[in-house]
Amino acid sequence: MRLAAIRLGGEETAGVVTSRGVVTLAEINGSFGMSWETGMFELICLGRLPELTEWYRSGGSDRLESHRSVIPFAEVRYAPLYRHPRKIFGIGLNYADHAGDLAERPPAGIPGSFFKPATAIIGHGDDIRIPLQSKKTTAEAELGVIIGRGCRDIEKENWLEYIAGFTTVIDMTAEDILRLNPRYLTHVKSFETFFSFGPHLLTPDEVPDVLKLNVQTVLNGSVHAENVVSNMTFTPDVLVSLHSKVFAWEPGDVLSTGTPRAVHIRHGDTAECRIDGFAPLVNPVIDKKAAE
Repeated sequence: MRLAAIRLGGEETAGVVTSRGVVTLAEINGSFGMSWETGMFELICLGRLPELTEWYRSGGSDRLESHRSVIPFAEVRYAPLYRHPRKIFGIGLNYADHAGDLAERPPAGIPGSFFKPATAIIGHGDDIRIPLQSKKTTAEAELGVIIGRGCRDIEKENWLEYIAGFTTVIDMTAEDILRLNPRYLTHVKSFETFFSFGPHLLTPDEVPDVLKLNVQTVLNGSVHAENVVSNMTFTPDVLVSLHSKVFAWEPGDVLSTGTPRAVHIRHGDTAECRIDGFAPLVNPVIDKKAAE
């Protein structure tokens, strides 16, 4: 199943993606006598997503494909999947190529990592705003993992039991500031509009083999870099398991797994994350200095 958060009537609400567009969960509840939460974050945190997925797989999909109240894709205005995860946890230099961009070696033993604030969140179609403080901001396409159940001390063989789904991510970095001192990592990752995710969440049954996914960083329609998840230094199963032995994962937490390579973005550019089988995540770029 594929889900999206959309802007509708001045609010942000969740819906199921069909071949023709999006059917909101409020419409599903009204038409089929269901009572699912209509917000994506609440749906995940209250543990209702597996039940919705089962309904969808047991005939709900066919019902929605023929349902009258579908918002066509041409009319859909996407929002971020949700606004207030408890944790946004990112992994740095998880592909050797990206480490080479910064003249660094890929971390060994323990991944390079950082947290980002929820105030950095934007969604598909929203503007990335290069801050006044930065002369070189980069965009990084990544596979995002959405945690579905609280957990700690889990083994990597069991990781999918705790996953709500996967999504596309664009993570931003004020690279020129980072080069002044690597200890500035949290600072340079935390500007507003520096974390885009969506437009769709794919439940695990939609992704036959995570390791085979090809992740592309795209600038102005051209592929800047790409790599396959299996080439990560620390693959998603390892990341989820390893960090569960450091802190407790909570429902709705977002794990951004690292980029094949960052690309320098400038005023007027369009940054994009493409992953096999996912809808692309696209964000235009505005440099506050050029816009003034």
